[in-house]
Amino acid sequence: MDNYPDDLIKVLNAHGGLELWDEMQTLQYSIPKEGFEEVHTIDLHSRMDRVAAPAFDIGYDGTEAWSKNKAEEYEGDPSFRHDLMFYFYAMPFVLADDGINYGETEPLVYEGKSYPGIEITYNSGVGSSSEDIYMLYYDAETYKMAWLGYKATFGNELKAGPPSIIKYEKWAGVNGILIPTSIAWQTLEEGKIVGERNRVNFTDITLSKENNPAAFYTREGLVD
Repeated sequence: MDNYPDDLIKVLNAHGGLELWDEMQTLQYSIPKEGFEEVHTIDLHSRMDRVAAPAFDIGYDGTEAWSKNKAEEYEGDPSFRHDLMFYFYAMPFVLADDGINYGETEPLVYEGKSYPGIEITYNSGVGSSSEDIYMLYYDAETYKMAWLGYKATFGNELKAGPPSIIKYEKWAGVNGILIPTSIAWQTLEEGKIVGERNRVNFTDITLSKENNPAAFYTREGLVD
């Protein structure tokens, strides 16, 4: 923990602590969609994953991203899509990954309340885009994460202008870890938050100290 700033350690501890998080092997959650649920399963240490839906599965087997057609053809880019929601969901713990640099950022002020912030940047070559910038904002009294700001390239050039903002205010305790049950992207006008734009809910959340077989995360996979 020596390489983390004190305020990040306090945030991690408010959510159950990095030591307990590191004991967990498998994270699973469902995202309700129109008429079906999308089930995400992630090996927290290897970062292999599988996203299962009625029409197709996508995932990452530790070497490459893949897609598996079932009811219809998957037309997206699995290398972009397979772990996109995981990194927004597994906050704040993914901000303790290797290859991260920490700095200060201006507080986020909303409805008269100031939320201190930590800026996160990445060493060159880390992750799918080391140019991404994140800002974690937390409640100064509880140290619980409250907002995430980010400027991400998503495979393109980093755009000018204010960061995107996600509100984190709904949490559940799962095996001692405080983890989101819902996150909400915000609408900005002239750089200020004016309301909710889009919300993603999470159900059937489990954190386990057990691993799935590596075959589960391959295109061939196990029988669903």
